[in-house]
Amino acid sequence: MFDVVVVGGGPCGATAAEDLARSGARVALLDREGRIKPCGGAIPPRLMADFDIGEAQLLAKITTARMISPSGRRVDIPIENGFVGMVDRKDFDPFLRARAETAGATRHTGTFLRVDRSDGTAVVYRDKATGEERRLPTRLVIGADGANSRVGKAEVPGAEAIPYVFAYHEIVAAPGPGEYDPDRCDVVYDGRISADFYGWVFPHGSTVSVGMGTEHRSADLKAATADLRRAAGLAGCETLRKEGAPIPLRPLDRWDNGRDVVLAGDAAGVVAPSSGEGIYYAMVAGRAAASAAASCLATGRVADLRLARKLFMREHKTVFRVLASMQNAYYRSDARRERFVSLCHDIDVQRLTFEAYMNKKLVRARPMAHVRIGMKNFAHLTGLVSETYV
Repeated sequence: MFDVVVVGGGPCGATAAEDLARSGARVALLDREGRIKPCGGAIPPRLMADFDIGEAQLLAKITTARMISPSGRRVDIPIENGFVGMVDRKDFDPFLRARAETAGATRHTGTFLRVDRSDGTAVVYRDKATGEERRLPTRLVIGADGANSRVGKAEVPGAEAIPYVFAYHEIVAAPGPGEYDPDRCDVVYDGRISADFYGWVFPHGSTVSVGMGTEHRSADLKAATADLRRAAGLAGCETLRKEGAPIPLRPLDRWDNGRDVVLAGDAAGVVAPSSGEGIYYAMVAGRAAASAAASCLATGRVADLRLARKLFMREHKTVFRVLASMQNAYYRSDARRERFVSLCHDIDVQRLTFEAYMNKKLVRARPMAHVRIGMKNFAHLTGLVSETYV
């Protein structure tokens, strides 16, 4: 009999399992294993501090972000007083699962099938090694099984209606010296690559993640990525892996079923709008779900499962709202994207953007900078400034 079964062993589920195991709970971690989510792999210094991630997990430290507009304008933004860490989910996720197991979580490998309540609550799964159905009796379930969460669709009202972007990337061998910079991330805002999101070229040391996302189901993701590789000078590089998956666009209004299930991570929709950043927010959501589950186990109050969403949104609601507004304002056309990249020339925008990224909160230390950014943002959106603004 487990206190909690965590379904999904990505950064979210592994974090929830580790936290609960360290608190003394009896935890099972169920994961399919072998599946690698398409992901640029960016993590901020705050994640490393909050979740005790050492630099040994990093494949690269990014010190510059290049924004590329539809017309080919390039804006290089230096990352002052910090960096963007790069990980490969192929290695990072197993590291987190192993750490959860070391903390005391019991590992199970297989595919979630259902929550069965015919004889107490149990998670039923198909064992990967034998193909047989097995049961994990439990008091609570945390669904951390991605944007197409089977747990969510079966157990939490509204989970089946979550909107998402289709993401696709290719991991390629890094080229030699040249135009490619192993310390720079490229973010491409171009309707020819993505009509409503963006493309990316993210260094991973000896490899590179090249990909894009879009909400349009008719888009040819592989063709767009091939175009992006040609533009980045990576067409001739060896392709090592190809991966695709849906990425949720906004947090669900409800994360629990009011009984014995709570969602977290992509299953709860916690990917940052505009940037698509997910690893940090997944791990925060996993920790929030673990806290909610621990509270419910201690008090017996199923209402405590609501704490998962409350804890997460209390800290990140404003950032998500600002990023969603920016995506809605600038991603709708190439003309808007051109203006967005122009806005990135601004020193206030550059500094506050990466201070907020690294610290994961809106920076309040420079109130006049916020005022100036608001005025410049209005000017760009209304066309009061030229697109050639520098």
